[in-house]
Amino acid sequence: MPWAEKHRPKLFSELKGQEEAIRKIVDFTKNFNSEKSKKALLLHGAPGVGKTTLAYVLANELNFEIFELNASDFRSREKLNEILRPAIEQQSFSKKSKIILIDEVDGISAYNDFGGLPELIYLIKNTNYPIIITANQIWDRKFNDLRTNSEMVKMKDVDYKTIKSLLIDILRKEGKFIDEKTLTEIAVKSRGDIRAAINDIQTESGVKSEEKIPIAERNKETDIFNSLKVVFKGNPKNETLEVFDSVNMELDEIMLWIEKNIPSEYKGEELARAFDLLSRADVFKGRIYKQQYWRFLLYENIFLSYGISASKNPRRVQGNGFTTYKRPDRILKIWMNNKRTEKQKSIAKKYAKYTHIGEKRAMRDFPVIKVILKNPEAQKEIKLNEEEIEYLMK
Repeated sequence: MPWAEKHRPKLFSELKGQEEAIRKIVDFTKNFNSEKSKKALLLHGAPGVGKTTLAYVLANELNFEIFELNASDFRSREKLNEILRPAIEQQSFSKKSKIILIDEVDGISAYNDFGGLPELIYLIKNTNYPIIITANQIWDRKFNDLRTNSEMVKMKDVDYKTIKSLLIDILRKEGKFIDEKTLTEIAVKSRGDIRAAINDIQTESGVKSEEKIPIAERNKETDIFNSLKVVFKGNPKNETLEVFDSVNMELDEIMLWIEKNIPSEYKGEELARAFDLLSRADVFKGRIYKQQYWRFLLYENIFLSYGISASKNPRRVQGNGFTTYKRPDRILKIWMNNKRTEKQKSIAKKYAKYTHIGEKRAMRDFPVIKVILKNPEAQKEIKLNEEEIEYLMK
């Protein structure tokens, strides 16, 4: 049996380094039926920090039953109701109440067949039981509605000393021994991933010394908040150039995050320098798109990482103070504009095919085409779907 499962915590006291998350998840459950409380709690953080474990510990501590759903259950509203209705309509015989767990929501697409994330939002709005959702990366724009409808709780990366203490305890229970140097190396290279560290000691404890291989460091994704902290609060250095490499986000979107949060960190001359370098990054972005010079991505990244970081006065004390970084409003506006353009393009494409004209001309003449297509017969003739017709009639 994998040690990570065998030694999974069952009590809050066994979950180390997550005291704030524990407090919030307990408060959420207690206040679930209040008018102001949201019906879902979203646990997000790096792999291996204990998101799923925390949900199960909560259920155990409160004597609640857990009903778990996965990505395939959200293919359609009918499928979701078919699976969920018996669970939410029947009282638990042996437990006080229930928790609905949606693990690794990252696996649910925005629109999967006829369902996906809209069906999850439907579930949240109609549930009679607390919903716990886990995710590694939650800042993709497709999760906008999910974030709005959930109480969000960030689970911290666990420091290596805490991980090392947990590993020593597990080795003691298993009657195994690993030397101090190797144990420290495993704890450090796990980079906060407790599950990975436990797997490593289980492997290491069963391997003869002559067969041992070097311990690999976890290549772990970084969230946008930690990356912004490195840029804004740290000294510029070679490692700063790589700060956005492990962020699961397009560089264009990262640019919007930086633009939104520069005024929160810089004032006066620092602010002017930072925006000047941001504008230079935007110049290279334009050259990339217009001339297809993708090698300019290097320069765009340099300005956004090292350049913005170097905008600080070198005499200023680095790393002091806490800043709440805000999500850029422009991302939502751009997304909404793209959705409008997407409908317009699909309608223009169908019209162009039917009338044997070019798509560019159809887009250019769209104001006239829109009037023509308000006729129901014309809509039927070029086979517009319900969403396209709704867009035309606005």
